[in-house]
Amino acid sequence: MKKRITMRARVDEDVKGRRIVTEACQEPCPIERGMRIIGGKWTGSILWHLKDGPVRFNDLARMLGGASKKIIAERLRQLEDQGLVNRHVMDTAPVSVQYSITDLGRTALGFLDELRKWSEELPNGLKR
Repeated sequence: MKKRITMRARVDEDVKGRRIVTEACQEPCPIERGMRIIGGKWTGSILWHLKDGPVRFNDLARMLGGASKKIIAERLRQLEDQGLVNRHVMDTAPVSVQYSITDLGRTALGFLDELRKWSEELPNGLKR
């Protein structure tokens, strides 16, 4: 049985009329939980670039452009720990590593595509 966590919170005003939130949920709501998993910088882009098949680490780094290899490696480890990405060490000289998206990781591609479409439709002033 899944535990359902609501996103309800009570909003009150203090003596100066400022809004304060009380009784917020103690556990992350579904949106916050999802953002913790996929909301890290470069995480969605990594999954997106793996959608068409396995990619070697250096090729992925080139695809991502502005991301450092340290950050890419960190995000890939997180995605692997979460079961969204597979890591495969290839028996080559020199040793090469390639990454692929798992079936669970593929479930994120639908809303990543919707996010892509949404961002393409934003007014120019909001694109940064």
